[in-house]
Amino acid sequence: MNHHVSLTDIPDLNGRYDLYGGVHKGLRRAGCDLLCRLGAVDHDKTEEIDAVIARLRAYLDLAASHVMHEDENIHKALRERGVPTSAIDHQHDDHRRDFADLEALAVRVETAAPHLRKAACRTLYLAFAAYIADDLAHMHEEETATAPALWRAFTDEELMGVEMRIVSSMAPEENMAFMRTMIPAMNPAERAALLGAMKNGAPPEVFNAVIEFAVRPSLSDTAFDDLAERLQIAA
Repeated sequence: MNHHVSLTDIPDLNGRYDLYGGVHKGLRRAGCDLLCRLGAVDHDKTEEIDAVIARLRAYLDLAASHVMHEDENIHKALRERGVPTSAIDHQHDDHRRDFADLEALAVRVETAAPHLRKAACRTLYLAFAAYIADDLAHMHEEETATAPALWRAFTDEELMGVEMRIVSSMAPEENMAFMRTMIPAMNPAERAALLGAMKNGAPPEVFNAVIEFAVRPSLSDTAFDDLAERLQIAA
């Protein structure tokens, strides 16, 4: 991957449908938070190590799912319109290798003798930092190069259809996991837009479950009160 990214040549949305914004905000927030936790973990406390490794595995599951959904829906749709995807396909292949390497390093931490645990934790931390650096550059490329290609090849309605296919393909537990990751990373207007569309289009029991089990636990009281006022729901 080319690690140099432009800090100025960033295309404006210009009102177009943002297929990447919400999920990428969530993955950036979760990944950076996890990196900090890995750096701060007390390698002498087994319960702390177990907790951060569990969080790492949950994050890797989500990231792997995201890569798969992009491959099977966004990249496939682009190729069907004659847009090559080999560069981002290769980056996804790199990610899959990284996921396997990080899992192996997590097992090394779990199984290390006490006097070797500090070194194992440091190795995992540095490896995850390198992965996050690559992933941040990768998501930047998707939002500044792949997104404009999507806008040229598809209408907003077609892009919404791609996203709906992704969402409908996920099990309820996976949908909840993505919502818990995305919602706290969004700004208030983005949260209200996403959940307002869900309120209008999803069965009430589905919307209520998302609010109670994904949204409310992931927001501060102040942020939830703001959202409730925007959506006209009970705080």
